[in-house]
Amino acid sequence: MNARSALAAVALATLAACSGGPSLENRGQVTAPPGDSRHLTIGSAGFTESDLLAQMYAQLLDRAGYRTSMLTVANRELYEPALESGQIDVVSEYAATFADWLNAKAHGADAKPVGSPDLDATMKALRALATPRGLTVLPPGRAVDQNAFAVSAAYARQHHLKTLSDLGASKLPVRLAAGDECVQRPYCEPGLKKVYGIDITGVDPKGVGTTQAKRAVQDGRDQLVLTTTTDATLDQFGLVLLADDRHLQNADYVVPVVNRSRAGGAGIVKALGRLNDVLTTRDLADLDRQVDSWRRLPADVAHTYLKDKGLL
Repeated sequence: MNARSALAAVALATLAACSGGPSLENRGQVTAPPGDSRHLTIGSAGFTESDLLAQMYAQLLDRAGYRTSMLTVANRELYEPALESGQIDVVSEYAATFADWLNAKAHGADAKPVGSPDLDATMKALRALATPRGLTVLPPGRAVDQNAFAVSAAYARQHHLKTLSDLGASKLPVRLAAGDECVQRPYCEPGLKKVYGIDITGVDPKGVGTTQAKRAVQDGRDQLVLTTTTDATLDQFGLVLLADDRHLQNADYVVPVVNRSRAGGAGIVKALGRLNDVLTTRDLADLDRQVDSWRRLPADVAHTYLKDKGLL
């Protein structure tokens, strides 16, 4: 085992020992005044976008006078309890997904989802679930990473398609490249049929936004592919997104989540909030592209972006 692997193993073992949240005798700390620790640990879930957001958070906090360190834990089951316990102080999350995850943790896997396309309702539910765990969910910005559907640019031009409503109105038969779970998920095949009236003739189980799935649409074997709004590779396959104009997808806006007792202070909230004013979904997709396609380091991409936006 090399040194990096050994350190990772120690970190994971430590995090695995975390409690599921504040103990009963410490629940009173949840309502204590927000903390302002000067040394903060920024968590990343280990994929490109999470790494980029973690780097931007760290650099903004460094600029504001805090000392930061990074910890990558590619598993929400581990990093969320670590956030509650204060081993991680700040992490980026996605509003609706995190709300549903906390809801399932609190009320069981069969609990009715609380995330929805309504951002205000989703944030209200998320904060109600996060607060008793000692977590503060900061305001969402403009960037959203949610499920999205794409067609080939040629197909869109041929049939005058800009939105999913356009595709439904066209009455075209559509084969959808997606994960096999798409046949049951309300945001996928059932939702496309119910909300948009799209004639889904079948689901081609090639995964969510995979190269295989996008090539199937590029080649015309399928007409529609399930991907995300920050997919940085669509141009490479000649694909374009169709707008979710009836808001089928949940409000997965990027939100910083902090441990209230260590990182809920006004200075931290202000430093991270500066990103909300500038970071858009398109920006995030472009930053992802620079890492995934151009092989730039997330720290360098984050620094250049923040400097260009006047935040550093």
